[in-house]
Amino acid sequence: MILDGKKIAWTLYDEIEAEIQWLDTNPKLGVILVWNNPASLKYIEQKKSAAKKVWIDFELFQFEEFVIEEKLLEKINELNTNPDISWYIIQLPLPNHISKETILRAVSPKKDIDGFHPENQGALLIGDTKAFIPCTPAGIMELFTKEKIELTGKNICVIGRSNIVWKPMLMLLINAGATVSSCNSHTKDLKKYTKNADIIISATGQKWLISQEHVQNDKTVIIDVGFNYDQTGISGDCDFETLHKNWNLITPVPGWVWPMTVAMLMKNTLKAYHLNTK
Repeated sequence: MILDGKKIAWTLYDEIEAEIQWLDTNPKLGVILVWNNPASLKYIEQKKSAAKKVWIDFELFQFEEFVIEEKLLEKINELNTNPDISWYIIQLPLPNHISKETILRAVSPKKDIDGFHPENQGALLIGDTKAFIPCTPAGIMELFTKEKIELTGKNICVIGRSNIVWKPMLMLLINAGATVSSCNSHTKDLKKYTKNADIIISATGQKWLISQEHVQNDKTVIIDVGFNYDQTGISGDCDFETLHKNWNLITPVPGWVWPMTVAMLMKNTLKAYHLNTK
């Protein structure tokens, strides 16, 4: 059975729009973009379109590819103190001559709706509900809530190594009372962990890492965050066709991660509005 991220994303948009209609002013989302990366431009257009759907204002701050890091930091410092821009994101990736860590640390934690700043990551660790959570892990948690998938006491295997998905996902599940196994694509005897799991969350980008032989039974829930593109097309970490036929609850690739990620960005924007206008 398919876990439909697109359907849930539209439900979130309806909820966000209904709340924004009662606000005195519209929330405003700012985006800093460096260079004309085609993929980044596409992602930004999708974010702009989503913002328009829910009455969130949008402003793009664009820089040429060879902008110096100091110039970018000047703009970040300006936005940190500009009351008209209460929240913004840095569109990744950045050019190689710019330090991603330096740039992300320069963003005010109160305006960091991507949840990448170390202060927000630390707040997540201790379960602070005011912390901004990276949008993909937040979207997975929203998916569990909407689909009424219980986490407390469940065995959950999370596969990955990124600061954006894997680490915050671990913390969210631990805070929710789950028993969590942390793995990656190089874990020895990966099946030992996945076959003991009620829920598998895989975010490695390695095509078909998870097959039916990795899964305990047809009751195992599978969240596929992987994305791989080759001559055969787009695929995820999991063998979707086989697992879907096995009646496992599973998220398709493509089709669920990005819609939920963008929807959670809009939800974080609304959260930032409330936190910064008190």
